[in-house]
Amino acid sequence: MTSPRRPAHIAMFSIAAHGHVNPSLEVIRELVARGHRVSYAIPASFADTVARTGATPVVYTSTLPTEPDAWGTEFIDQITPFLDDAIQALPQLAAAFEGDEPDLVLHDITSYPANVLARRWGVPAISLSPNLVAWEGYEEEVAASAFAELKASERGQAYYARFRTWLEGNGIADDPDRFVGRPRRGLVLIPRALQPNADRVDTTVHTFVGACQGDRSDQGHWQRPAGAEGKKVVLVSLGSAFTKQPAFYRACIDAFKDLPDWHVVLQIGRFTDEADLGEIPADVEVHRWVPQLDILGQADAFITHAGAGGCQEGLATATPMVAVPQAVDQFGNADMLVALGVGRHVPMDRADAATLREAVLALAADPEVAARAEAVRKDMAAEGGTRRAADLIEAELR
Repeated sequence: MTSPRRPAHIAMFSIAAHGHVNPSLEVIRELVARGHRVSYAIPASFADTVARTGATPVVYTSTLPTEPDAWGTEFIDQITPFLDDAIQALPQLAAAFEGDEPDLVLHDITSYPANVLARRWGVPAISLSPNLVAWEGYEEEVAASAFAELKASERGQAYYARFRTWLEGNGIADDPDRFVGRPRRGLVLIPRALQPNADRVDTTVHTFVGACQGDRSDQGHWQRPAGAEGKKVVLVSLGSAFTKQPAFYRACIDAFKDLPDWHVVLQIGRFTDEADLGEIPADVEVHRWVPQLDILGQADAFITHAGAGGCQEGLATATPMVAVPQAVDQFGNADMLVALGVGRHVPMDRADAATLREAVLALAADPEVAARAEAVRKDMAAEGGTRRAADLIEAELR
């Protein structure tokens, strides 16, 4: 595709979460490289990350919880903060862009104000989805039963009434569920292989562009430490949010401590102290954060929470995965890895040392797993990634 005749002003909107920001970064970097001016609305904690793409951070104050324990345990507790945040963020964002309205809006699936503003400004909006999207029949097959209890409850009814009032106050007559789950146009930043019922996704709305990973050199590089030459490597990571799991990390250590041919790279995040893990064997290295994609390019197995970002990085590097999901879409992702024949699903309450060890060793030793992983990797590479995403965004500008 050819670029539009003039550079455009593009606005991206997201929340302060690695799993929602990271998938978009290479697309933003590519758009900037093509001469477009990109404003990226984001809370301050991710402003530097955004600025490194060449985009201009538009910092707003968010009320979304930053600690995992603050999200509550019921479904209503986990969706209400997004509406609360949208209502208070909308005036901030409207004021930030007043007099400098964009030609096109890009938005994460959690950024409700972005769609409101796009309609107010009369410009196209494109959803950049970091995980699965709804297929034809999704509402009847999944949402109806999943949301039935919520919609029958007093808190659920109050939530929907408040959401409708907010939409109507902004001139939008959409049902809240369609407003959130059915964008006008969407780019799906995961491989089609991870999408349930992919053959029933409306391709006039959604385009799967696959992983948009790009150059991650700014995240650093990993090298095998002395003594680990020739050993197999397993990376363990539960992402950035659900990482307060010292017992699980200890189980991962115990799973490999007596296997001299394996080296473990253990990422524990910011909610677990290394001191809580006990004695650390020589063949285990512990970090709060690691350059995950760089390690996966050298790894033989990946123990993951099965977030969309981690799954697609594992698929992009043809790394067999043991999925230990923690929340939301991760359970479905884990099952998709099993269906693809490239992973095992181990529930958290069964993730002891023996189970984890057996799962990793079986996957790493199976040539059929390796063949399937390589086939998925090739299919992903053909989806186009960053350049195709940027081409499709520029097409909307025309």
